[in-house]
Amino acid sequence: MALSQFFFESRYLRGNTYVDVILPDLPERLDTEEFYRSGAKYPVLWLLHGTHGDASDWQRRTCIEHYACERNVIVVMPTAQNSNYSNWENYAIGYNMYDFILKELMPIIYGWFPASDKPEDNYIAGLSMGGRGTMKFAFNHPELFHKAAILSACPVDYSTLSPDNPNPVLNTNNYRMKNIVDNAGGLEKFLDSYENLWKICEEKGPKGELPDLFFAVGTEDTLIYENMKVFKAHMDEIGFHPVYYVEPGYRHEWRFWNLAIEKALDWFGLEKTGDSKF
Repeated sequence: MALSQFFFESRYLRGNTYVDVILPDLPERLDTEEFYRSGAKYPVLWLLHGTHGDASDWQRRTCIEHYACERNVIVVMPTAQNSNYSNWENYAIGYNMYDFILKELMPIIYGWFPASDKPEDNYIAGLSMGGRGTMKFAFNHPELFHKAAILSACPVDYSTLSPDNPNPVLNTNNYRMKNIVDNAGGLEKFLDSYENLWKICEEKGPKGELPDLFFAVGTEDTLIYENMKVFKAHMDEIGFHPVYYVEPGYRHEWRFWNLAIEKALDWFGLEKTGDSKF
């Protein structure tokens, strides 16, 4: 396994950041020059962490290095703080994570690493907050990705909300959602923005305008499971049928995400090569 930790000053995050990149392993059957000078371009998995996490999460808590090396796929893991993978123009001097991924990190990976920029070779996945980020990029820029895996997250219908609605999603104690709505410029602008994933999925899904989607959740996940059932029922009603993977007994936890990301890699069609040393 080859792991690159790349530190740099980001124009869109207004400061230093870092990204971890897992690169394909040198097969025993090839000599070094044959491998490193091959000019090969590899498929890419953009892998997003959840709340309170960073670029190291997936490596420390799952077998992602093993899974990636088995399949000869580059895995890109950015550090996103608790940004919800959104643009925050009014935070400090600006912290635009959404633009950072699209306009800075992607050019870096495609330009400086042996990564294919073809949409059919690009996949995106994430857990919890990273699942919301995955939906945000896949729904708003379906032209960039072949398939997307959303782990322990799903769109939520915000259409009935109003500033006077007692729904706790807009309660002042729910600082995350309140800040997201305020950051969008208020509820009306939020509902009409790239943040309203339910609306985007509802509009694009039945028209075939989204990448193939894989939703994964554990039955004991009290944060997501009931919302997932509501989402699935509505998508079934309007004729959109993503793939759902539901595992009994698992909560909002790393044991589940380790299992689910391997299922997602299989579903992506990234086949094991037999070259891995693991």
